[in-house]
Amino acid sequence: MQLRVLAVCGVLLLSACSPAPGANPSAWHLPQASAPVPSAPVPPAPASEVAKPVPITYPAHGSGRWKHASAQSGPAAGQGGRLLRYRVLVERDIGGLPPNAFADTVTATLADPRGWTAGGRWRLQRVGPGSPYDFTIYLATPGTRDPLCGDASDGYTSCRNAGKVVLNVARWVKGVPHYGAGLATYRQYMVNHEVGHRLGQGHELCPGPGEPAPVMQQQTLGLHDCTANAWPYLHGERYAGVPGAYDDEVPARDPGRR
Repeated sequence: MQLRVLAVCGVLLLSACSPAPGANPSAWHLPQASAPVPSAPVPPAPASEVAKPVPITYPAHGSGRWKHASAQSGPAAGQGGRLLRYRVLVERDIGGLPPNAFADTVTATLADPRGWTAGGRWRLQRVGPGSPYDFTIYLATPGTRDPLCGDASDGYTSCRNAGKVVLNVARWVKGVPHYGAGLATYRQYMVNHEVGHRLGQGHELCPGPGEPAPVMQQQTLGLHDCTANAWPYLHGERYAGVPGAYDDEVPARDPGRR
């Protein structure tokens, strides 16, 4: 009796696994797993949610009150020579540019191996509020630039007056239309040119058509067939032109940017 039950079960199992009569045997197959459904791509964030750079704003005439940048971290830039300490101040009326952000750009420029410390004559270090300093780098509105500079009231250029290195925020924001290089390069030129005056350097002329302009050339007012250049050292050597200045016209005073 037990053998008959097993035989019946075997027949039933065989019939369950066999194709139906008349069916094509090649069509008899086990079901396959369905292919994975690809996930939908993540859509980009709406344009309204993408962070945009904060514009730098300033009036034509500021209040003459200042925000101090903190001291730099790390040692002074340069391997030898006289140590000069500088502090960095930003006029309070200038919006969209924290003092430390501006000061970090200045410090990176002065610490660059193409900068003034390359020759071994100077070391430069940024100091914070309350520390002794040898000169001050100001970022000033066009109107405040004039009394700080103590020269012709042009409201357009930057300057150096004794221990004051004055960078005009209008030029920092807008550059100059004829420069032929990016705004970052022009800002580096501003810093190196005016600090160069503090280090005793005078104005220089273009060496010749197509040559890099010396950093002490008044590139803000004209390149005179030279090309833009922000650095006092090129290829490890001091790069300079013949002493002198051009009689270039100074553009109109900047009206401010709100």
